[in-house]
Amino acid sequence: MNLLQIVSEAKTIAIAGHVRPDGDCVGSCLGLYNYLNENMKDKQIDVYLESVPAAFSFLKNRECAKQSTENAGTYDLFIALDCGSRDRLGFTEELFLSATHTVSIDHHISNTMFAEYNHVEGDASSTCEVLCGFFEDSCISKETAECLYLGIVHDTGVFKHSNTSRKTMDTAGMLLTKGVSASQVIDDSFYRKTYMQNQILGRCLLESILMLDGAIIFSCVSQKMMQLYGAVPADLDGIIDQLRVTAGVEVAILVREEGVQNYKVSMRSNGKVDVSKICCLFGGGGHKMAAGCTMNGSMHDVINNLSGQIEHQLKEYSE
Repeated sequence: MNLLQIVSEAKTIAIAGHVRPDGDCVGSCLGLYNYLNENMKDKQIDVYLESVPAAFSFLKNRECAKQSTENAGTYDLFIALDCGSRDRLGFTEELFLSATHTVSIDHHISNTMFAEYNHVEGDASSTCEVLCGFFEDSCISKETAECLYLGIVHDTGVFKHSNTSRKTMDTAGMLLTKGVSASQVIDDSFYRKTYMQNQILGRCLLESILMLDGAIIFSCVSQKMMQLYGAVPADLDGIIDQLRVTAGVEVAILVREEGVQNYKVSMRSNGKVDVSKICCLFGGGGHKMAAGCTMNGSMHDVINNLSGQIEHQLKEYSE
């Protein structure tokens, strides 16, 4: 797929990511928005994001992201980034359906290929890395590079996850030549936490539970806890990765209560378990070592269903 050729044939373009956007989603959406605005000035381009975490406030044109489709009209082209299925577009799904042409660019192997043109690189570290393959290096500004570098940093866990390849490092290195400050992007967007975020992290670690002879660690964040701290889902970023590095653990599970018997599940693996297969069983998806889904039932049901699948894979692995 030639993304820039498809873009050149459109006059009005919408860019959007998935619900509850993370670093790669925000980075890819703003990165593409900046790149097109800087190099194709004759286009009308709008970017839609459900929200942009305050930690990403240094990204150029963060304030341009729209949270509503009111009076949006119909677009010649809709570009979905870092989104595995149409329903994950959330409030922009209606714009996707009404657009003349649609494109999906992603790196999730569970992508449903829901657009007219689909480009999915399952072995790429991030959607930001995929986007870099479409761009002319000489046309990437420092501001665009900051967005793309942030996305790579977040989806690789600062280059420590197994999805970090030589291509990932080469791409990140190219972005650094644009003037990106690696320490600033990494510290400001990944490591730096507010006092409240550290309190929630502490609670999750303190109240975590080991299962299956220490192969599983899980922790739950209730609605009451979220309300107590005045937290939003983005405030939980990094907790699952801290759980994952517990000695002896194969799979970390972070469960957030969204409603009555309704839970958002995040899973991380240390290699022996393919958590994307488990999450796909429950209507979610992701990668072998990082995936998520939404589950209904009691907390007991959720953990039992997940642990049963994990135990089954561990037994297969050991045979």
